[in-house]
Amino acid sequence: MKTSLRLVLCFLLMIVPVMAHAATWEIDPAHASVEFRVRHLMVTWVKGTFPDVAGTVDIDETDLTKSQVNVTLGTASIDTNNAKRDEHLRSGDFFDTASYPAMTFVSKKIVAEGGLLRQVIGDLTIRGTTREVTLSVGELTPAVKDPWGKTRRGATATAEINRKDFGLTWNKAMETGGVVVGDEVKITLDVELIRK
Repeated sequence: MKTSLRLVLCFLLMIVPVMAHAATWEIDPAHASVEFRVRHLMVTWVKGTFPDVAGTVDIDETDLTKSQVNVTLGTASIDTNNAKRDEHLRSGDFFDTASYPAMTFVSKKIVAEGGLLRQVIGDLTIRGTTREVTLSVGELTPAVKDPWGKTRRGATATAEINRKDFGLTWNKAMETGGVVVGDEVKITLDVELIRK
């Protein structure tokens, strides 16, 4: 009996330090921006956002490579500041929001260097198609207390994807050459996190 008790105590002493340094942070949708931009008519960039964003970031301060990221975006929330274009983007030509109401990103590898988070590599799923995507982390700020007693921190990251990799293939050729919509999509995330 004493031996079993000692083993349990040893196990608890081993995991308590780890638990003390790992924390779950929730994305604050009121202070989160998930922005994308894509070429239009080969001459300019059209920008858009997905206001419906939710997710968690589990940060292990003792070993950042053990951290985890899970993000969900509501595809119907897409906003490019043009109602007609947004309606087209929600249709079967693009996101098909009726059939695929959400896109997700789930991390599977974290790269840290010099005590800083550098990359989050994970699976991005759009329209039921999953591809590996690398987020380049620009910043993970220190934690601060807000005036209401909550602990917050910020994070920024960028990525580039080819929309055709996810079945977003709609396009039209122009008489002068080129196409209406570019294939390369640049993504920028700027989120505020609240410690749970």
